[in-house]
Amino acid sequence: MKYLFLFVILALELFGVVVKSPVVSIDEGAKEVTIEIEKIDVGVSGFIVHNIDDMHTVILKNAIVKSFDAQSKTAKIALSEFNALSNSALPMSRWSVEVGDMAVLAFGYSRGLMIAPNEEIYHRVTKSSKLQWIHPDIFATILSFNGHPTPLRSDFTEMSSSTSVGLVFIYLDERVYTIDAKSFKILAITDAKLEQKEVNLPFYTRVPEIDAAWWGEGSSKLKEYEPHYYKLIIHANLDNKELYEIVKSGGKKFEGLLEEFDFKGKKDDRKKTFGLF
Repeated sequence: MKYLFLFVILALELFGVVVKSPVVSIDEGAKEVTIEIEKIDVGVSGFIVHNIDDMHTVILKNAIVKSFDAQSKTAKIALSEFNALSNSALPMSRWSVEVGDMAVLAFGYSRGLMIAPNEEIYHRVTKSSKLQWIHPDIFATILSFNGHPTPLRSDFTEMSSSTSVGLVFIYLDERVYTIDAKSFKILAITDAKLEQKEVNLPFYTRVPEIDAAWWGEGSSKLKEYEPHYYKLIIHANLDNKELYEIVKSGGKKFEGLLEEFDFKGKKDDRKKTFGLF
C-alpha cells in the first residue's frame, strides 16, 4: 500500500509548473490562438497576458488548450472572457490579443482541492504530497454561500477563481481523477485502492451543514456520492473512452450515465467551461 501511494503522490507532483509560450497566430474571430510548445495536455487552463509597455501587463482572456499536435509541436488555445478579477472601479480594457502576447498555462497547478468520500481517504491521499491543499471546508463555505448542498460545475469555477486553485482531485471507486479546475478536463486517472468504509455527503468536510437555496439547481441535498461526481466529470469529458470504460464496468448503478457520453461531437460543453450556466 505504501508503494501505491508513493505512485499516487509522484503523479500529483508532476503538476505545479507554470507553462509560458508566446502566441504565434490568431484566428480571424480572435476566439482561438496558436502557440508552439513541446508538450501540453488538452484541457489545461490559463490566460493570455498582453504587454502594455516595459513596466505594465494586462490579462486579456481566459485560455484553455483545445488541441495539441505532437508532430508540429503546436497547440490550439480557445479564448473566453477573463472575469476573475472583475471590479467596477477598474477601467475596462480595450486591448485585443496580438501575436507575441504570452499564454500562461497551468497557473495554480501547485494548489489543489481534494474531494473525498470520507476523512480517512482524504488524509491518506493528501498527507504526503508537497502540493498546497486547499481544505474542503473552504469549498463547503462557498457552497453554503451559494446555497448549493449539491456542488455544481460553476461552484468549482468560482472556487478556482477566488482561491487560485488550478487542480481538483476527486476520489471515485478506488481511483483519483486529476482535473483542471476550470475546464474540468481529466488530466490523469490514478489507481488508489482504498477501503471506503463510509461516505460523507456531499464530500468530506468539517462544515456541519451546507445552507440550501429555496429553489434552483444545486439546492437539494446530494443523495449519492459517485453518480453525481461522475456526471460532472462526464459532461466535461464527453469523448473520453477511458472514462467510458470505467463507468461501463460499474454495472447497473451507472447504466444511465453511459448515455451522457458523446463520441460523435454532437454535444457542446464549452459554455460550462467557466461556469456560464
